[in-house]
Amino acid sequence: MSLLDAIIVGAGPTGLACGIELTRRGLTARLFDKGCLTNSLYNYPTHMTFFTTPELLEIGDIPMTALGEKPVRIEALKYYRRVAEHYGLDIRQYERVLGFSGEDGAFTVETEDRLGVGHSYSARKIILATGYYDKPNLLGVPGEDLPKVLHYYKEPHPYYNQDVLVVGAKNSAAIAALELHWSGARVTLVHRGPEISSSVKYWIKPNIENRIKAGEIKAFFHSTVREIRAAEVLLSTPEGEIAIPNGFVFAMTGYRPDTDFLARHGIVFDPETRRPRVNPETLESERKGVYLAGVLVAGMHTNEIFIENGRFHGAQIAAAIHSLSS
Repeated sequence: MSLLDAIIVGAGPTGLACGIELTRRGLTARLFDKGCLTNSLYNYPTHMTFFTTPELLEIGDIPMTALGEKPVRIEALKYYRRVAEHYGLDIRQYERVLGFSGEDGAFTVETEDRLGVGHSYSARKIILATGYYDKPNLLGVPGEDLPKVLHYYKEPHPYYNQDVLVVGAKNSAAIAALELHWSGARVTLVHRGPEISSSVKYWIKPNIENRIKAGEIKAFFHSTVREIRAAEVLLSTPEGEIAIPNGFVFAMTGYRPDTDFLARHGIVFDPETRRPRVNPETLESERKGVYLAGVLVAGMHTNEIFIENGRFHGAQIAAAIHSLSS
C-alpha cells in the first residue's frame, strides 16, 4: 500500500482545488466522495442559477464560460468535470470515507465503495473538505420522518396540482415556493420570522412578496410547524393552531457540517464561536496533519464561506504541506 502525500475527503469545488494545488507542487493526492464529482452541486435544483459570476467559481486557472451573466448548474457541472480531467485528478467517486486513524505522517484511511467492499489507504496528511450539504437542520417535529417530507428541492414538476408546504423564508425557500407556484402547485409558506428574509436576492424578494400579497401563495409568518400528518400539517400561528391540507413538505431550513464525524477524528470546536480551531495561515487543525478546507473552516457559520472564497483554501493547505515535505 503506497503512501500518498494527502488524502482529500470530499470532491466538491474546494476538494478539487486542494487536489489541483497539491498536484501542481508535485505531491500525490487522492480524492474520495461518497457520491459523484461535485455531489452537492449535482443535488442543487435542476435549473438553478448561481448568484455569482463565472470567474468567481474558477479553480486551477481554468477559465469558466457561461451563456448568461451568471452560470447555471449544468454549466458548473460541465466546468468542474473539465477541470478534473485537465489535471488528471485521482478521484474515487461513490467511495465513502468511514474514518481514519494514525498520526501526522502516517494516517490510515478506511473506506467503503458502492459495492460494500472495504478499502484501506495510507497518507501523510488528511484534508477534510466535506462541506455541509448532507446534514439538513431538522424541524424536530412529529411526522418529519414521513416520506413526503423533503429537505432538498430539485424541480417542481412532480408537485403539479398538489398541496405543498415550504418551510423557511431565505433564498432556497423563496425560489422553491415560486417555482412550485409557477408549475401549478398550491403553495403555502410558513416562517417563524415576521417576513421574507432581507438576505433574499434583490430580484427574487419582490417577486415572492408580490405573490404573497396577491394571495397566490399563502404565507404564515410568526408561525411554526407543530406536526406533519399523512394528509395535513398542523401549524402554530398567532391566531392559534390550524390544520391545512398537505401532500408534500419542503423543509428549507438550511444545513450544517457533520460535527460528530469531525469530533470523532480530533477536530476541536471553540465552545463560544462554534468554529473549529485551525491555524489561520495553514488551516491545520489541532490534530496535527489534519487540515480543514471550505465551509468546514467556518463551523456552524455556514453563510460565511462559499465556493468563491473556499476555493483559495487549496493553495493555503498545499503550500503548507509542500513546505513540510521540502
